[in-house]
Amino acid sequence: MKLFDVIVVGAGTSGMMAAIAAATAGSNTLLIEKNKRVGKKLLLTGGGRCNVTNNRPADEIIAHIPGNGKFLYSAFSQFNNYDIMEFFESNGTHLKEEDHGRMFPVTDRSKTIVETLFNKLEQLGVTIYTEAKVEKILHKDQQVIGVALEHEKIYAPCVILTTGGRTYPSTGATGDGYKLAKRLGHTISPLYATESPIISEDLFIRDKTLQGLSLRDVSLAVLDSKGKTIVSHQMDLLFTHFGLSGPAALRCSSFINQELQKNNDLPVTLSLDIFPEKEKSEILSELQSKLHEHPDKTIKNALKNYIPERYLDLLLEQLKLVNTPAKQVTDLQLEQFVQTTKGFLIHAVKTLPIEKSFVTGGGISLKEVNPKTMESKKIGGLFFAGELLDINGYTGGYNVTAAFVTGHVAGSHAAEIAEYTYLPLDEM
Repeated sequence: MKLFDVIVVGAGTSGMMAAIAAATAGSNTLLIEKNKRVGKKLLLTGGGRCNVTNNRPADEIIAHIPGNGKFLYSAFSQFNNYDIMEFFESNGTHLKEEDHGRMFPVTDRSKTIVETLFNKLEQLGVTIYTEAKVEKILHKDQQVIGVALEHEKIYAPCVILTTGGRTYPSTGATGDGYKLAKRLGHTISPLYATESPIISEDLFIRDKTLQGLSLRDVSLAVLDSKGKTIVSHQMDLLFTHFGLSGPAALRCSSFINQELQKNNDLPVTLSLDIFPEKEKSEILSELQSKLHEHPDKTIKNALKNYIPERYLDLLLEQLKLVNTPAKQVTDLQLEQFVQTTKGFLIHAVKTLPIEKSFVTGGGISLKEVNPKTMESKKIGGLFFAGELLDINGYTGGYNVTAAFVTGHVAGSHAAEIAEYTYLPLDEM
């Protein structure tokens, strides 16, 4: 009979950290992974460079985790982003800071991060099974007693599920953990894509009018069915052949998917402001002086270099002003033009699916998880960490941070509980 103190299912970001935390606390730990190698998805993060965490105060990190970030306050009081940095530095992997507090390995290779975690697992004597799939969580009288693989059962008083969400199925993230948790009575909040490019069927998108155009430092807002702003993000935006991408679009995507769920998939309206730092009155006066400077030119030529050319063409076309001479533009037309620069409407019909997104929204309902320990409130000795939980953040190191933090907290508390939990071995 194989017996461990703690079994961790899934060797991704949170799973490796959970196994390290459990083993550091003295637990005999088993880490099970269905892929040939550990950390497959972690290798893809940060464009293959691994944005390992973010160098910002805890409050700011949590504010960048719009999907239930507040649940993490207790976990952050035990292990936070600075502890993550210290972990890598003390294990010989130096980090560097880039824009917006993003932390990367100095080597610029995600492989460095995965190797550091793997070496630590080996150093701590963690047993690692690869190409092994957990079919079932074994339990007796509302208490975990182990896991069943295809051909064997392995026993432990604590099991930590860290199998990830449903993004990047090529990495093995196919939602197995949700099924395992559901069979044990856990509720799964509806899954949706987050940090995902946006699909629009607006005519200018279908015609590929702006395909490839990148706008710097603009503001994109998601509006509710009454036209009120739900959220807005001031970042870069990219027009694609299917809709919108780039940081501003990715950050709005989870809110779009939630609105779609709420309103039976009716298109969600977005509002684009290309001059977020300017008031309408300031834009109006700048436009007036440009038109006065070149009264005989068409409005299009008079406003050259004020707005990226293809975007200017689109706005003028929508207002039927393309060939209008500057001197003939009325005050009302000018005001309408200003309005479109501050609130150009785009309609989102959906985002790319979860499988092609960066992060899975939804997951194990947090009402059923203890925020101090990450232990299930339904089954003793069952813990959750990482993307499996109904927690999601923006890109920029926030999701990886949440995974490391919840993994560490789950691993530490599982080790503590395993010390005094009796397994009824004689009855097995």
